[in-house]
Amino acid sequence: MMKGSNVPVGAATVRVELGWRAGPGVPDADASTLLLVGGRVRSDGDFVFYNQPAHASGAVRHVGKQSGAQVTDALVVQLPRVEPQVDTIVIAASTDSGTFAQLPGLHVRLVDADTGAEVARFDSTDATSETAFVLGELYRRQGAWKFRAVGQGYASGLAGLATDFGISVDEAPAPQPIPQPAAQPAPPPPPAVNLAKISLTKESPAVSLTKHGATGGIMRVNLNWTAPSSGGLFGRKRGGKGLDLDLCCFWELTDGSKGSISPLDTFGALHEPPFIELDQDDRTGASTAGENLSVNLDHTARFRRILVFASLYEGAQDFRGVQATATLYPRNSPPIEMEVGGCTDDSREMVLALIENINGELVVRREGRFIRPPDGRRFWGKMAVDQAYGWGLKWSTSKGKS
Repeated sequence: MMKGSNVPVGAATVRVELGWRAGPGVPDADASTLLLVGGRVRSDGDFVFYNQPAHASGAVRHVGKQSGAQVTDALVVQLPRVEPQVDTIVIAASTDSGTFAQLPGLHVRLVDADTGAEVARFDSTDATSETAFVLGELYRRQGAWKFRAVGQGYASGLAGLATDFGISVDEAPAPQPIPQPAAQPAPPPPPAVNLAKISLTKESPAVSLTKHGATGGIMRVNLNWTAPSSGGLFGRKRGGKGLDLDLCCFWELTDGSKGSISPLDTFGALHEPPFIELDQDDRTGASTAGENLSVNLDHTARFRRILVFASLYEGAQDFRGVQATATLYPRNSPPIEMEVGGCTDDSREMVLALIENINGELVVRREGRFIRPPDGRRFWGKMAVDQAYGWGLKWSTSKGKS
């Protein structure tokens, strides 16, 4: 598409993909959307991005990033669920580690989520020093939806872009006002959107959930991935093809109880021990959100440790070539993101993160570790994970964990 052109969107649900080519010195970028009424948001809730990943209506969701030679950050828009008063959905991008001129192959792509067919694609070729970009917009015309290629840049980053559409942004503590006599105190300002996020790397692998405000509520753990031969939605199976991973965890409580959660063991429970639950076993590729673990942080004091890992079910021999991004979404805290890749052997287990209760604080540590199955036991990788971390689960020779 050319800048300024538009196309009709006939699909009911579209996957919106912000993409660019990876490489040395290429910064990271993040996709976001703003739901507008007459050119402005109605409230900060109309801003969907990495730190506020779902709109209250359920119409728009940020589903995460896939890394590899091509990097993609994606959102899913269910057009029939968009509230009638919303006339425009702005599709934007931002980077805080460079400029958009440094992102080769920058583009936005709309895909029919049901068929996989491409609906529209706009390649941006004239970015310079911008740190935020409006790549396109979905808008209503006479009861139908269209997509317009926009290509408008902002030098003031995501905060400047969001503020321009009416979002209240909290990036730094506000200066303290000089006290003035007044007949009555002014009402407190409404809470602002927090744009912060945390990336765990080999150089900076750990962070305290407690110190960042995650002291209660439900924390979601999500996994996205790409593989050389998988493609598609998180590399999941469509028509029996593609890579199928299971999101799993081992848990141990302070009373000494311990166990395993996975599609092949148990889905857990959120409001009773172990206070961790797997939402589904997505083996068809039909779910745009993939599999998610939920952890009930209202019971932080009862957790001793939680090991989050991915197990290869089918679609590949091992984890070579697979790039994964795990993201933790705690309540009242920035999302915590970590990338894992670089497997060089026949490992079928990818250990993502270890969450430990250290003197009353929950600390998340990026593991980024691949574990091989026992010799001659290709599907016994979980036992090898147990042995590597000294979890002490009981395993039977017939059914695995008992």
